[in-house]
Amino acid sequence: MQSRVIILADLDYFFAQCEELRNSALRGKPVVVGMYSGRTEDSGAVSTSNYEAREHGVKSGIPLFLAKKRLEGTDAVFLPVDYDYYQQISDKIMQVLRGYADAFEQVGIDEAYLDVTMRTSGDFEAAKALVQEMKRAVKSQVGVTFSAGIAPNKLVAKIASDIQKPDGVTTVLPGEVKGFLAPLQVSRLLGVGKKTSAKMEALGIKTIGDLAGYDPQRLIELFGKTLGVYFHNAANGVDNDIVQEAGEAESISRISTLKENTRDIAAITEKTNQQIEEISQELAQRDVSFKQVGIIAIMTDLTARSRMQTLEQPTRDLETLRRVARELFEKFLGDSTLEVRRVGVKVSQFTKEEKQQRQLTSFFQNG
Repeated sequence: MQSRVIILADLDYFFAQCEELRNSALRGKPVVVGMYSGRTEDSGAVSTSNYEAREHGVKSGIPLFLAKKRLEGTDAVFLPVDYDYYQQISDKIMQVLRGYADAFEQVGIDEAYLDVTMRTSGDFEAAKALVQEMKRAVKSQVGVTFSAGIAPNKLVAKIASDIQKPDGVTTVLPGEVKGFLAPLQVSRLLGVGKKTSAKMEALGIKTIGDLAGYDPQRLIELFGKTLGVYFHNAANGVDNDIVQEAGEAESISRISTLKENTRDIAAITEKTNQQIEEISQELAQRDVSFKQVGIIAIMTDLTARSRMQTLEQPTRDLETLRRVARELFEKFLGDSTLEVRRVGVKVSQFTKEEKQQRQLTSFFQNG
């Protein structure tokens, strides 16, 4: 029986890499992207850091004040999370990656599984060459690097993707799975957190190899049937979970900064029409229509505003999208006196069924 060939693409230090992409002057400096709580200037936690920051012990989840302490004396840059921008970059990358997969499953803003069994004829060497081609395409089209794991299943591909970072590739052949997993810490398995890891260590289980050789019946007694069976199978590299799109993405959006702060509808429309071209291409690629159009405006005071409009029938007509987006911005500008700094367009409520009626019937807003 032919083995499956699964790739896990993991975008390297993604939020921080997006910031380096936006501002090339950040490259080579420690960059920390933080979730700021707003209570004090330093309150909050590190969301992502680049490798220069990690060399100083700055990792995801540590308090920002501690990160700043560890980076004292360096030219470190601290930035707040800009999720809309990161989502825009992620959407572009995922669109590129989809084109290389027999089946595709995005599992986060920075991770996706690709089943490439058919297009590689089950050949892992062909899969390695395909990953290099994917890397070149993503780097040239978007400017971002990713690490990859290639393996016979999702579980092993995920673990393999963490081995050589950043910008690395690790391949685990079917006959190498048990040997690859055996020496790794048991905490590398999905579902083995701190408490479970401590419980296993008390049983003498420190590595995945230890877990693989542990009595499965005893595991069921200790952790329950579902988890016990999972731990036994996972430790032995068994995972039959298939790669499949987890439903259509909830929305497709683009957001970008204007050349200058403005209230000029022509300048705003010029920018949103560029975004709409990209959205239209992705709609065609996914073969979906939309029923809801939204706009996003980041004002000069950095507040975010949005407006939405729902159509009576799904459509993917480019002119309809342009017209509705312009109308929403015209109405919005009539309600606000501030200048706009960044603009975006979003479509949602997807369906595969395309209907001809495109009458606009309802309008509602949200702040």
